[in-house]
Amino acid sequence: MQIGSIALDNRLFVAPMAGVTDRPFRMLCRRLGAGYAVSEMVTSRKELWGSLKTSRRANHEGEPGPIAVQIAGTDAAMMAEAAQYNIDRGAQIIDINMGCPAKKVCNKWAGSALMRDEPLALEIAQAVVEAAAPHGVPVTLKMRTGWSHDHRNAVKLARDFEAAGVQMLTVHGRTREQGYKGHAEYDTISAVKAAVRVPVVANGDVTSPEKARDVLAATGADAVMVGRAAQGRPWIFREIGHFLATGEHMAPPLVAEVRRLLLDHLHEHYALYGDYSGVRTARKHIGWYVRALPGGEAFRDAMNRIEDCKAQWEAVAAFFDALGERMERLPVQADTAADESREDDNNDGELEEHCSSAA
Repeated sequence: MQIGSIALDNRLFVAPMAGVTDRPFRMLCRRLGAGYAVSEMVTSRKELWGSLKTSRRANHEGEPGPIAVQIAGTDAAMMAEAAQYNIDRGAQIIDINMGCPAKKVCNKWAGSALMRDEPLALEIAQAVVEAAAPHGVPVTLKMRTGWSHDHRNAVKLARDFEAAGVQMLTVHGRTREQGYKGHAEYDTISAVKAAVRVPVVANGDVTSPEKARDVLAATGADAVMVGRAAQGRPWIFREIGHFLATGEHMAPPLVAEVRRLLLDHLHEHYALYGDYSGVRTARKHIGWYVRALPGGEAFRDAMNRIEDCKAQWEAVAAFFDALGERMERLPVQADTAADESREDDNNDGELEEHCSSAA
């Protein structure tokens, strides 16, 4: 599969999730079988580009290509400038956010709210493509099936975006009105795939190897994008890849391997965020890793009170050492059809900072 002239390793993608898909997490998913990972959203507001949060998001040091950066905003000229800013800092693919359903963004006509203003949505896509084209950088776009049940316009917009030069489309199988409630539907994604020639990526409720297989079959999509199911389970990409290739399930990972993966992840996380923020922002990742494990809830409660990176790292190591004495491999994880509530690029807290009153 390719995005423009850029060849991808496979068709298993990591969904951009604010506060989750930072550089250490993206690199971990890539190591464990993901063929493509998009950054957290970078705001189009120029005055925020110097913030610590944005500078971390624009840091791609040591990251394998292709470097894909998602941008979000409401003004075509500002979005074009944001594309240029990120290309200057190493972006090889620019992704436009028209998938986020959070209220703060929709009040500002960003994210999936742009699907209700088709002329503005197309103007933004055209401006970003024009800014990226001189650099040979392809532009992709992530959207929903439409604004509401009665306003599903993804097919029309897909044709318009393709005509504007967008080179890949990702569709989350819910409307903006749904938010993350109910279940994703795939008929609209299938219709988008039939309507355009560029690659189409299916997104929403992909929580297991079987679900990935079924969604690919139902939609004819070129790839699937996994969101919350990868939180605390980044090896889901190799599990999906193995299942699609063989029809068989991999054995659950060894406890010793998960211990090493998480401890390495924490080292990279602390290096990016520093001691004060690192120990705090690592808590959610640790919690996701241990939530389904014996003693995981009690450990998470205790771990959340640790205020020091070294002590946190040592506590995680000790937890997995003790677990390794009880079992060789992690328990088989059932498909719980987890609510992908952080998928589609951002959670409300992140969006409040970048889009409404603070952005």
